[in-house]
Amino acid sequence: MKKQDIIKRVLLKDTTVSIRPISANDSGMEQEFIRHLSKESRYFRFMMSLRELSPKKLKYFTEIDYNRHMAFVATIRCDDEEVEIGVARYVFTEIPDCCEFGITVDDAWHGSGVAGLLMISLEDTARECGFKTMEGIVLPGNDKMLKFAQKRGFKTHYVKGEADTVHISLQL
Repeated sequence: MKKQDIIKRVLLKDTTVSIRPISANDSGMEQEFIRHLSKESRYFRFMMSLRELSPKKLKYFTEIDYNRHMAFVATIRCDDEEVEIGVARYVFTEIPDCCEFGITVDDAWHGSGVAGLLMISLEDTARECGFKTMEGIVLPGNDKMLKFAQKRGFKTHYVKGEADTVHISLQL
């Protein structure tokens, strides 16, 4: 699969949203996206308080090996500049045929369909790459994510001794 072949443009909220693989050139846009998220959205995504990504984490999130993991960004044009409004990624796990995903959407775009578009791209790509299961870890108070996952067909699992997280999985 060639990463440049995976580009979608969809009209949402009277705005054209592009879904494409992230690239190393997106590091500044990714950092600005994280800074712009609410404290709650950053906490739900990273399960800790942070304002921005460390240089090492930023490099990891944007300079990816497309054979080992994938990340898609949702962007819009604003004042002739590309602005990130969401990101979804998966990475290999130690379990064969399984990947773990994470997704974040700008607070202003919650409920707009951006998360669904990102997940469709992520799930389709994971399936094409031979993954059979997609898993995620969610904080129990993240009701929006748990409802979103349930609508997408994810099953909820509680792991003994891990009361502070909810595990979700989807058979691809």
